[in-house]
Amino acid sequence: MHSLSRRKFIFQSATAGIGLGLMNQMSALARPAEGKRVGIIGLDTSHAIAFAKALNAAQPDPVYDGYKVIAAYPYGSKDIESSTKRIPGYIEEVKKMGVEIVGSIKELLGKTDVILLETNDGRLHLEQALEVFKAGKRMFIDKPVAASLSDTLKIYEASKTYNIPIFTASSLRYIKGIESIDKKKVLGADTYSPAVLEKTHPDFFWYGIHGVETLYTVMGTGCKSVTRVNTPNTDIVVGIWGDGRTGTFRGTRTGKHDYGGTVFTEDGNKVLGPYGGYEPLLVDIIKYFKTGEVPVTPEETIEIFAFMEAADESKRQGGKSVTLESVLAKAGKK
Repeated sequence: MHSLSRRKFIFQSATAGIGLGLMNQMSALARPAEGKRVGIIGLDTSHAIAFAKALNAAQPDPVYDGYKVIAAYPYGSKDIESSTKRIPGYIEEVKKMGVEIVGSIKELLGKTDVILLETNDGRLHLEQALEVFKAGKRMFIDKPVAASLSDTLKIYEASKTYNIPIFTASSLRYIKGIESIDKKKVLGADTYSPAVLEKTHPDFFWYGIHGVETLYTVMGTGCKSVTRVNTPNTDIVVGIWGDGRTGTFRGTRTGKHDYGGTVFTEDGNKVLGPYGGYEPLLVDIIKYFKTGEVPVTPEETIEIFAFMEAADESKRQGGKSVTLESVLAKAGKK
């Protein structure tokens, strides 16, 4: 019996060793290659969960080229209830995906190669982005790039100072139908999206940015002035481009939340929509992480935020026309 027990012990020890070796091998295979370790700042938005699920899937799409979220710093909005209440649940969700929760951005930067800055609160972005710039890492900044036009300009100034191009965009830049439009033939466009307000952010920076970014995706840069009509339930902003074209954005706060628009082209009118999900944006984020090339220029992003700030100024002035140049000059002095 003693001999039998000994043989059983040896067999169990050997098989356990083999099993441990296989587990270690599988673990090694699961770890991303050097340069492809993704860190998340901010677990207070569903975007962070959507990106982590795609990159950390059991069989991720090959288009993501092995990039994987390995760590996250969860904070994050501090005083926006709709955001802060999400954090505990989102922490548990990403932990199930194998993501380590760390106690600081500094700790996160020591473990990762590239960063998804997902904090929902744009007021924190400048401070958080500066830490990433100083660490020399590429970074995608989710919308809004900042909670003021002044901070937006400062983030892009830092991008130049540290020689690290940044990519920021709304996923509505990839709305269905946009891929079939020849932007050289666009005569004008009307877009719409929800424009729910958040007291800590300028009106459109929080949510209306989705529809404004759709407008810019088809119209391109060159808007000179805007006027805004405002009611408790709806905003309509009309932009006049330097070449005489007009583009409008309708922001809604009642009815069904939806996204879309109409693009007027030399070949006829094209309808935008429905929303295409996060994956097309994530594909461009990974391309940017790999190459450092940004699919949206700093000039376009800055103009989008100037457009929204000018719309706010138009509201303050009772619907008067406001130039983008004037709000940019004011923001540059802050």
